[in-house]
Amino acid sequence: MSQKSGSLGRYFAIRLALAVPMVLILLTLVFFMMRVAPGDPITASSGGAKMSAEQIDAKRHAAGFDRPLLSQYGDYLGDVIRGDFGTTISDHRPVMDIIVENGGATLTLTLAAMVVALGVGIPLGRLAGRWRDTPFDVATRLFGIVMYAAPAFVLGALAQLVIVKKLHWLDDSSLQASPLVQLNTPTKTHILIVDAMLAGDWDAVNDIFLHLILPAGTLGLIIAGVFIRMVRVNLIQTLRGDYVEAARARGIAEKSVVNRHAFRNALVAVTTVVGMQFAILLGGSVLTEKTFSWPGLGNQLINYLNARDYIAVQGIVTFIAVVVVGISILIDFVNALIDPRVRY
Repeated sequence: MSQKSGSLGRYFAIRLALAVPMVLILLTLVFFMMRVAPGDPITASSGGAKMSAEQIDAKRHAAGFDRPLLSQYGDYLGDVIRGDFGTTISDHRPVMDIIVENGGATLTLTLAAMVVALGVGIPLGRLAGRWRDTPFDVATRLFGIVMYAAPAFVLGALAQLVIVKKLHWLDDSSLQASPLVQLNTPTKTHILIVDAMLAGDWDAVNDIFLHLILPAGTLGLIIAGVFIRMVRVNLIQTLRGDYVEAARARGIAEKSVVNRHAFRNALVAVTTVVGMQFAILLGGSVLTEKTFSWPGLGNQLINYLNARDYIAVQGIVTFIAVVVVGISILIDFVNALIDPRVRY
């Protein structure tokens, strides 16, 4: 037991050590890409207002843009380590406040989309792998390809047009909830549906859930295409394994062979890509949030991009990059627990 735990501890320590240069490279890329972008961030974020040269110099000095580039880079790394992602130029808000206030909406959308992706992708992939080369398998694979290839904003716009405008299945698909619900729900966790549950307002919970269906469904179906292919391919491979043939030779029912032997082993490979797909969900949430006016970090990111507020964009992108790396480490650790071969 001690040897196994030691190998797991060693693997986790190595993975953490490898994450340090990965994060450093990401932070460096974000910093210098913001600096080489065309235009001056001070004048660009002024919203077209005329400023004198003295005012521009004062704002540039306040933002630290008049200092040497390496000094700015060092301060940037130090601030990130302390959890300080800067202060926006356009509206003078700490980026961390934006992350706290809007991160809950992005987290809600991302988790709900992952539930949809797993809930659709795994069962369809299992059935497609079980009934390989049948019309159902062909249709499922085509569905997965189309969903994964569809841009989030196109799929979202079509969902709004068909489900809301034509079929009238949902009264409203924009925003995180009705205005009265957002106004009357006390803020405790900055996760609106959790706050509504804590307040015991189940009508508000229902309202939030209805608003969540289309954004989460749109984003989740895109990622479901990946899980359909992963589960199908891995199930087909495991069904060809020697242990599966041995189970069949012992007279075990085919349903039990698929469910208890092949399907469980096929899911091991799926867990390795969950973290990567979660990162894709975070990236895809930018367009989805804008399409459905969802008040998350993606929506704020586009607003600050339009305002040419480089500090806000840099802070939000940096935070998302750090979160993605953290999730990647967590998924690797879970994989090592599930499959000991990963440790070696």
